[in-house]
Amino acid sequence: MSDFSLPTDPEARREKLSVLYTEAVPHNHALGLRLDAVGDTTATVVMPYADVLVGNPETGVVAGGAVTTLIDAASGTAVMAALGAFAAIVTLDLRIDYLRPARPGLPLTAQAECYKVTRLVAFVRALVHQGDPAMPVASSQGTFMRVED
Repeated sequence: MSDFSLPTDPEARREKLSVLYTEAVPHNHALGLRLDAVGDTTATVVMPYADVLVGNPETGVVAGGAVTTLIDAASGTAVMAALGAFAAIVTLDLRIDYLRPARPGLPLTAQAECYKVTRLVAFVRALVHQGDPAMPVASSQGTFMRVED
């Protein structure tokens, strides 16, 4: 039987959860998402700029759908960090406010925090920026449901 618990050491935790960005979730891998850091209730995920992610070729701005995936992945990882284990979860609700267009050519960083966990539902907020959290590209509020066997 596999061990689904997460180590308490932040770097070991990041390494174990990085599987969500390689083989376990091919969509995350295809977008180039990389788990940068994991805390007890937080996750930081980076999406490098790529021409295939551009929504408007005239401006070079990354498509909103790619930003949504970045936020969803970071938020789900923050939930697992808060649970201290891999768990089957689904996104119940994800509200995103786009605050300004992302600057072309720069990576996007999502910082998510799971601030409340109940028996079945986890509550997460996230911020996306391009190097300066004081100049966010998007903010979000979401809920995730644990799927019981």
